[in-house]
Amino acid sequence: MDTVTTPPGYILPIIVFAQFAGTSLWFASNAVMPELSLAFELGAGSVSDLTSAVQFGFIGGTLVFAILNLADRFSPSRLFLVSALLGATFNAMMVWFPAGLTGLLIYRFLTGFFLAGIYPVGMKIASDWFAGQLGKALGLLVGALVLGTALPHLIRSLGASLDWSLVVLAVSSLAALGGLLLFFTIPDGPHRKTGTKFNPSALIKVFKEKDFRAATIGYFGHMWELYAFWTFIPILLGYYLEQNDGIAFDISFWSFLIIAAGFLGCTIGGYISLRKGSAWVAFGLLSTSLVCCLLSVFIYTLPQVIFFIFLLIWGISVVGDSPQFSTLTARTAPKEWVGSALTISTCIGFSITIFSIQILKQAQLSGQIDWALLWLVPGPILGLWATFPLLKKERES
Repeated sequence: MDTVTTPPGYILPIIVFAQFAGTSLWFASNAVMPELSLAFELGAGSVSDLTSAVQFGFIGGTLVFAILNLADRFSPSRLFLVSALLGATFNAMMVWFPAGLTGLLIYRFLTGFFLAGIYPVGMKIASDWFAGQLGKALGLLVGALVLGTALPHLIRSLGASLDWSLVVLAVSSLAALGGLLLFFTIPDGPHRKTGTKFNPSALIKVFKEKDFRAATIGYFGHMWELYAFWTFIPILLGYYLEQNDGIAFDISFWSFLIIAAGFLGCTIGGYISLRKGSAWVAFGLLSTSLVCCLLSVFIYTLPQVIFFIFLLIWGISVVGDSPQFSTLTARTAPKEWVGSALTISTCIGFSITIFSIQILKQAQLSGQIDWALLWLVPGPILGLWATFPLLKKERES
């Protein structure tokens, strides 16, 4: 049994900052999409294609990292550093070696591939240090992912006069800094153990576990909505401006605020889960985002203040359930298959995001932006249906 120790106070803040810095690579192209479209003569749906390329890369990277068992064979801090540096490099390649849409897709795919060595590995580093407080740490780490995802939009907003290439390079520099800071200040944690290797045969076995199946399907429903919503935010903000003459606001700044609002959902939800339980928090936040999906057809006629309040609430709820679904999935996975189970659920979850992103792209191209977000409704419905038995069990325990 591990000895319960209190990690030094600087450990968690540095892990959170490094996670925030590294995951800023995720939406780096989205924040400068208008400039990229002009520079490379991209089509209207390119933002969805570039986001999907990152998702494909992340899925491939997750599988490779798991099959090779890299985080257990090598120091997680060293692996995080290498991934942050390579992810930052391929992100910067958009500036250093521009090669049209094909080049951008390749660079975004490779950036996503090395994000697999940042986001999941950052969580492993946290678990190696905070074995007894993982729920709280996980909430902060997913919150860091949210802020990192939103950051490129803020950089674009604050540096509106900056060339798009400087925005991209700033994001790459931040990601590299995060990797270096973590490597030189965070040693391997006291609870580090060799984990279960990826086992393809576990695919069928793990889903025979009723509670794991429920938690994972809930996570899949959540993922159907999350990245598609994040990708669509600048588009829906632009459409709101088109539909309301005499209104002006900074799309990049509000994209940042709406995505970053999810940090509150992750952190506050994490603390509430200590008293109410993860299933309760996940169910409540997913219910809120479902209501937002259903009401989305009316938002383009709302007064500006109400419009922003609505989107901020959606931003809080759409990702606030993520740490809780991760907790439920880890808690209900068969102990002998934890490594394979979490790899399988993560890969399927991110694969699902590609389909919902592309559906919203087609809705955009067909001129159906008003109704586009209704395509996200099935995700929360599925998630709530799957999570309800876990909610009942949690209340009874």
